[in-house]
Formats: sequence, structure tokens, C-alpha cells
Amino acid sequence: MARKRIEFGLTIPQRAMLFGAASWTELIELARAADRNPLLTSVWVGDSVMAKPRPESLTLLGALSAVTARVRLGVACMASFPIREPVIFAEQWANLDYISNGRMQLAVCTGIGLGGTSAKEGAVWGVRDSERGARMAENIAICRRLWSEAQVSFAGAFRTFSDASVNPKPIQQPCPIWIAANPKPALAGRPLRRVAQIADGWMVAQVWPGLFGALWTKLSAHLRAAGKDPDEFPNLVYHNINVANDREAALAETRRFLGEYYGPVFSADQAAGWTAAGTPAQCIDDLNRLVHEGAKAITLRITGANQRAQFERIVNEVLPNVDC
Repeated sequence: MARKRIEFGLTIPQRAMLFGAASWTELIELARAADRNPLLTSVWVGDSVMAKPRPESLTLLGALSAVTARVRLGVACMASFPIREPVIFAEQWANLDYISNGRMQLAVCTGIGLGGTSAKEGAVWGVRDSERGARMAENIAICRRLWSEAQVSFAGAFRTFSDASVNPKPIQQPCPIWIAANPKPALAGRPLRRVAQIADGWMVAQVWPGLFGALWTKLSAHLRAAGKDPDEFPNLVYHNINVANDREAALAETRRFLGEYYGPVFSADQAAGWTAAGTPAQCIDDLNRLVHEGAKAITLRITGANQRAQFERIVNEVLPNVDC
């Protein structure tokens, strides 16, 4: 089978607005530039509520749907999905798909974070970390039914309701729901089985060197066990990029950026594993490794202050030269 051409996306780092790395006006202009550039097929925003506060994802996607016309729009990833009320969320997402003319791409995750941040956030809604995976799966089931059926009654472990409906329905039928998961390979069995069994696609962040390739091999086995063809199952790698004349300087800026974004939770090795950094040739080599390990799509977040200048180097010097 001939390999499909790899697709590239741009991740808008909206939390950077809170520490001065970019303004909302600048990020809107980046989304417009991505929409005009045929090398890019999607634009993504991040998501968190209280664990890692930032401008809210659904609100931003509504704005992006109005200033773009071509690219798919998504959340990378929706960490708040397990704590959101699913009927209201299903209504919101269906409306986003409707007003964007069927361009929405949902990637959900458990949202479990380091340092107890997700447990503190979940306590506001009475959601324990230990429940997040099951709540995520239940919310997926609820959304799928509300997006495809006229009237829905549901009795689950966490939600029970009768005669709920969503109108308008999403334009996409079925409206896709991916799962984002990047567990340590030794602990990957349960989360990757869940991806294979109930997700329409998989998103992953390579937060350790070589993590994507190791997890894709494991997920491919789970997909075959579930009767699915790995060659036909979508995946997307959420990666960072910092183009500079010096790789060490690019990685140093990336670590400062990630420290502001998440706190001091990423080691130097993790930052290097999660970032295409350095000269255009070095960035191309890094992205080529992901492609050769099986990446079908890659969305890039710029981990630096001059977002527009970086964007221009990425689309002119890097992406045209990646093996795809």
C-alpha cells in the first residue's frame, strides 16, 4: 500500500498570552497565515481549566472558526473533557462543527497532571483522578449518541438522563473523537487498548526521546487485536519546534518556554525529545525520524517568543523538506 502524504498542523499556544510570549492578536494572525498556507491542514489550541489555566478552548475555537475557512480546528488535547458536563459539551461541540462547516477535530484525554494539579481541579466538580479515564469513556459514548440520535436516554456510572437532544447536529457524521495518550511504555496496556477499542484516532506527545515509535508499535498490536488496520487508523504527533542557528540555544529557549507554560516539570532530555530544535536541517532530521517511525500527521507548537518569524522559517525552510 502506498503511504499517504503526511499532514502538518499548527498548535496555537494560547497560554503564552498569560506570560507575554505572544498576544491574542498575534496568535489570530498565525491562524490566518496557517489557513492560507497549503502545507498546513489543521490548527489546534490547548485546553485546561484550573489545572493549567488559559483562555478557554471552546471560546477560542469559535473565534478561530470565524477567521479561517479551510483548516481543520481542534483541541490538543481536551484535558478538561472528563470534568465537563457531557450534554452541554455535546451541544457546544456540535455548534462549533456546524458554524465551521464540518471542520472540527476533537482529541480528548484524561487530563491527569503532575503535582496534584488535576486532583485539585477535579475536586471542584467532585471528580477524582482515578475516575477520569472512565468518565472520559462515558462522555465519549454520550456525545456520539447525542450527535447521531434524535432523542437520547442514558444510564451510566456517572450520568443518567432521559430524552436529551442536540440540535443542530454536527455536519460531520460521524463526528470524530480521538484520544490523546502518551503513557510510559511499561504502563501503556490499558490506555492504548482503550484507544484501539473506542477512539477514531490517536494523538501523542513525545515527551521522552523515542516514545512515539515505541507506543505506535504497541498500539498497532492492540488495533489488530480489535480488528482494525493500523495502516488505516489515524495518528497525530503533537510536537514542539524552535528554529535557530544554534541547537543548544533553541533548546534553552524551549525549556524556558515550557517552564512558563507548565512549571518546572520537564527535564532537559524530555524537552529535547519533545522538540525539533536547531537549524532547519536539524529540525528536518527530527521530524523525519517521527515520519519514519510511522507518524501520519504532526502538529507543531512554536516554543519561542517571536512566533511569526519562527512560523515563516518553518513553512519556508523546514516543512517543504520533510520526507512525506
